[in-house]
Amino acid sequence: MIEIKNVKKSYTDEVEIGPLDIKIPKAGITSLIGPNGAGKSTTLLMIGRLLDIDEGKIAVANMDVSESKSEELAKKITILRQENHFVTRLTVRQLVGFGRFPYSKGRLTKEDDVIISKYIDFLDLTNLENRYLDELSGGQRQRAYVAMVLCQETEYVLLDEPLNNLDVARSVQMMEHLRRAANEFGRTILTVMHDINFAAKYSDRICAMKEGSIAAFGKIEEIMKSDILTDIFETKIDIIEGPHGPIAVY
Repeated sequence: MIEIKNVKKSYTDEVEIGPLDIKIPKAGITSLIGPNGAGKSTTLLMIGRLLDIDEGKIAVANMDVSESKSEELAKKITILRQENHFVTRLTVRQLVGFGRFPYSKGRLTKEDDVIISKYIDFLDLTNLENRYLDELSGGQRQRAYVAMVLCQETEYVLLDEPLNNLDVARSVQMMEHLRRAANEFGRTILTVMHDINFAAKYSDRICAMKEGSIAAFGKIEEIMKSDILTDIFETKIDIIEGPHGPIAVY
């Protein structure tokens, strides 16, 4: 479980996140949605300890994020930011291998090699594993980054806008991979999503944020309601029933 208690982050007197209070259950996919500036990415970064909190407490699997040792936390949580600045002359296999660092400290074992291959295969990168990152398309590169974070084999996986810069077909492909990772590996995936309908189709729960606060949290059918989404995004949003569940129509 991810538990956030009375968490605040202040940037200026007028820009503040929180107080945030929420318990996100273990397993499955939970998506953070909301308008730009709602605090989604900030919340994710605080959970992943890439951003300090000013007040409150965040616990992941009963570990206090602020106080736990980095090497122990790295075996529980992994996070992928929107901006990745790896050297482009890394191969896909080398990049994915970075996910084993909390265990191998850079000295890969035969067991590490097996795990690396497992996630390269899982993300359909087998034919690309010896290609350099700058030789890949944006969608292929994004899959390589996700393979890296899954290769860390943490129980909790945090993804900031994993569909950023992907077209519809590649977005579908990515979400199907993440859905399988949650189902087959029992991962707890927390992701920031821009597209409400992708969140609704592939997630188990949605946490909607507005103006630095949590506006609504629950199962898909509880959040995908016209009045809730219209209030959060401050624009008229209708809900229709599609073949795979509710669909938001702007």
